[in-house]
Amino acid sequence: MSVRLKLTVSYAGFLMLACALLLGAVWVFLLRYVPEVIRIPGLYIHIPNRSDLQRAFVPKAVAALAFLLVFGLLGGWVLAGRMLSPLTRITHATRLAAEGSLAHRIHLEGRNDEFRELADAFDTMLARLEAHVAEQQRFAANASHELRTPLAITQTLLDVARNDPSRDTGELIDRLRFVNTRAIDLIEALLLLSRADQRSFTRELVDLSLIAEEATETLLPLAEARGLTIETSGDMAPASGSHALLLQMTTNLVHNAIVHNLPEHGTVHVHTAVRAESVVVTVENTSAKLSPQLVSTLTEPFQRGTQRIRSDHAGVGLGLAIVKSIVQAHDGTLTLTPRAAGGLCVTVRLPAAPRHTGA
Repeated sequence: MSVRLKLTVSYAGFLMLACALLLGAVWVFLLRYVPEVIRIPGLYIHIPNRSDLQRAFVPKAVAALAFLLVFGLLGGWVLAGRMLSPLTRITHATRLAAEGSLAHRIHLEGRNDEFRELADAFDTMLARLEAHVAEQQRFAANASHELRTPLAITQTLLDVARNDPSRDTGELIDRLRFVNTRAIDLIEALLLLSRADQRSFTRELVDLSLIAEEATETLLPLAEARGLTIETSGDMAPASGSHALLLQMTTNLVHNAIVHNLPEHGTVHVHTAVRAESVVVTVENTSAKLSPQLVSTLTEPFQRGTQRIRSDHAGVGLGLAIVKSIVQAHDGTLTLTPRAAGGLCVTVRLPAAPRHTGA
């Protein structure tokens, strides 16, 4: 039995019940006061008694109930159809989505009732699914391209070695090792990105100021080799999350600030702070001026600043994309702002760890 038919039967049954109760009330509170036999001495006028009223009332009541039954069924069918028409549109949109069409939207008009809220929520879900699928497709295409590049280079080097046996094998091995290392780094970055997207980690209490110090100490030799200065400051910043992922996030931010800094005498600032109900990590560097249009694309996978950098520490173009996924997995926000004097300011805002008060 369909929902529409159930509602129709319910409407008709409720109408019949109300009518039966009304007729019962008439019977109980009206006819019970009519005497069975009425005799008035000296008068020969026929006065209807209870039997007469029963014979007149019962057929009319049965006819009224029959009419109300038909009216209730027809009216209930029409009303149920009108009430369920938004659900029909939502069902149609669901079937289209199941067939792979995520561009369809319900756009339910009318008052803001439960069906309108459901339709709007469904439209929002379809929009997010469509954006997610498009992002995944774009990411898969970029990842395939990036993985194909080192494999193609490896194939070329092997072909050269096979065609020229007298070639120096030491140089060939070094180049193969470099290409293979970049391929491994890319695969590990993809796995880390997938882990952050799936939120498959255990939360614990961490201090972002200590994590920032650990990340800067790890990357200090790289900064010194490039003639850069790393400055750290700030207060304790307790948060709840994965220590490994948050360390990877901070390391990526500092590494990105180093490799995209000025060639000489640049500075990287790392600052932690506590705000209302949140903790903040800010990483700034000195570099060339960046346009807002370029900055808005830096968190996309395989974006490498103003140009594709090829060096020992260039990365694989997933640094800020991984940072974005880790921040989202920790229910935080990531903000990238170009500095007026040149360079980039990256701000990560995470929910502060809940405070435990003793009894």
